[in-house]
Amino acid sequence: MTSPTAATKPPVPAEISRSWLLLSARAEDRFDAARASRSDQLILDLEDGVDPSQKDSARESVLKWFAEENDAWVRFNVHGTSYWEDDVELLRGNSGLSGVMLAKVESADQVTETFERLGSTTPVIPLIESAIGIERAVEIAQAKGVFRLAFGSGDYRRDTGTSATDLAMSYPRSRLTVASAIAGLTGPIDGPTVSKSHPILREQSETAVSLGLTGKLCLDTNQLPVINEMFSPPASDVGWAREFLAEFNARGRVVRDGSDLPRLHRAERIDGLARAFGIDPA
Repeated sequence: MTSPTAATKPPVPAEISRSWLLLSARAEDRFDAARASRSDQLILDLEDGVDPSQKDSARESVLKWFAEENDAWVRFNVHGTSYWEDDVELLRGNSGLSGVMLAKVESADQVTETFERLGSTTPVIPLIESAIGIERAVEIAQAKGVFRLAFGSGDYRRDTGTSATDLAMSYPRSRLTVASAIAGLTGPIDGPTVSKSHPILREQSETAVSLGLTGKLCLDTNQLPVINEMFSPPASDVGWAREFLAEFNARGRVVRDGSDLPRLHRAERIDGLARAFGIDPA
């Protein structure tokens, strides 16, 4: 698999982005480095990553950085709070705002109102972090303005009392995957892995991929290479996909049996991702 340097990496569309680096909006001195990192997308956090007494100064840091022709996603505060009102009012229409990750979403209306208040052009990723949010996942996924779903795994565990084991996390992850499929969205973005251990991160990412998630929030730039690798098609799969497509095209794209169309869909998906991520076949 090729690994473009941060300075020359091609942009990965947010629709298929794997790594979503979450950085406190108070960390102004790290904005440039985060933008130049291997993350597919950068999210400047105005919610949990900022003390209530520092919300105003954090917004000013984001606005200042955007004024220097930078761009990023921004995690907004919880819908209906005064902090959310300020987020919407001060960032609405800003050319640096790539999109919004909306914290602690529990209803479709919260997403729709945020989307409409922002001018109905800014994509919104609902961060679903509670039992109510998980149970309303299909409704939320179909709300106006939804771009992809994301899983706030830490807050979900606190809300439900469940553990961080694969078994305990399989239900909410699967709910988000099914809801995304029903709404025609790209697979959801998994919650972050707190551990910096690459073997643990690799194991948790593998589980998320097996459940249909297609990206992951991350808290540290050292996690990015592993996340990007685990949420990308393996080089061996890329080789198979391109061989299949070459053979399929050579025979005039004639379907021979019932397995051809499913394999064609898989091959085209793998090939498209590989080209976007810069992966060469094995």
